Amino acid sequence: MATNNSAGEALGSLKTLMKSTTDLLSQLEGLLHSIAVNKVSEVTPSPSCPSTLSRESVDPVSLAHDSATLIKAHTTKLSLLIINKPFTPSAIIKVLRELVAGPIPALASAVQICDADRCTIVARQDLAWRCYRVLKELKGLVDIIPLDGKVLPNAQKNGSRGDKGSMAATGVIWAACEDVILLKKLGIGGLLVKKAEEYRDTLKDILEELKEYSEEVDEDDEDDEDGGSDADRVQDSLVGNVTDQMQNTHISTQAMLDDLMNPRHIPRDDPDKIRERLDSCLKRLRLTTLLYAAIIKRRLKVLPPLPTTVQVPVIQRLDEVFPLLKRLPHRFGEIACAFYELDRDAIDRAMDSCFFDAFAASEMLMKPWEGQRDEFTDWAEKFQVGIKKPD
Repeated sequence: MATNNSAGEALGSLKTLMKSTTDLLSQLEGLLHSIAVNKVSEVTPSPSCPSTLSRESVDPVSLAHDSATLIKAHTTKLSLLIINKPFTPSAIIKVLRELVAGPIPALASAVQICDADRCTIVARQDLAWRCYRVLKELKGLVDIIPLDGKVLPNAQKNGSRGDKGSMAATGVIWAACEDVILLKKLGIGGLLVKKAEEYRDTLKDILEELKEYSEEVDEDDEDDEDGGSDADRVQDSLVGNVTDQMQNTHISTQAMLDDLMNPRHIPRDDPDKIRERLDSCLKRLRLTTLLYAAIIKRRLKVLPPLPTTVQVPVIQRLDEVFPLLKRLPHRFGEIACAFYELDRDAIDRAMDSCFFDAFAASEMLMKPWEGQRDEFTDWAEKFQVGIKKPD
């Protein structure tokens, strides 16, 4: 009887601790999400957040690395405890208490002390997203801890009916923790390089798509050049109409969708001078991809150490230019859509916005981090001439 009472008390304690743990995780999730989407200016420090006087001496990336490493290890323990007999509430309670007392609030604190004026807004938001994902996935695992005194059945362990199961959930937490751990190896400078490389690669993809599009011709014009009498064309049209009527609804619907999805080709007579605009766009898009490569090599890879405790204009310049670097691939995507629609006015508007942003980005990074001129400065001046007049 005493054993039953003891087991019941242990399960009751586990239930209470699970509730407080999930409440804490939910609270910190909301905080990190707000920071990740840049909606928070003033945040309430988490329980283990260093004081204002000491926070500058703490490296937020290192703190996040250590916290994620501990969370990953504790997740492994927790995962094993809920699937292996005998089910031991006291052991699970111990793991949860250790998580709540240390790595969970410390992970949130790492984001809070990753001040934008020391680390850049980009790094702060990126760290927040990574840490948010860890806490979100960890909460999902805590939620499925059994409270009936038995280990998880195979269905909950391995997953069924769309439920990923505890084993898969553990793997997702590991991957999320690894994303945080990787950030220490990258460093803030490395993170900025990685993001700029991703933006550049997107631009290259758009360039390749537009190059392929520029090589296509209007199939209707090709058909006209094949020759044939008017009578032949009338007969072909009649046969085509009969064939169209014989198509079932599914095929007809699919054909309509295909027609909507396929870009319109530039007509041979090109009354709106779309091809002239496309050639100009391609030249300047190539220049813009070169700009990204130059920025990566001559500016981002030679950044001073970050985070910094010294008030320098480096952080401000990075925070000003990165929104442009991020926005340009999207802008060029809009240009591509405008070309596919043969919308001359939309093409002109999008091109003006795009190349203004590219010019502005080169201007913001014209000077080196120290001094007045360097090799990039000379190149950027030539770039600005080319982006205005690609011919």
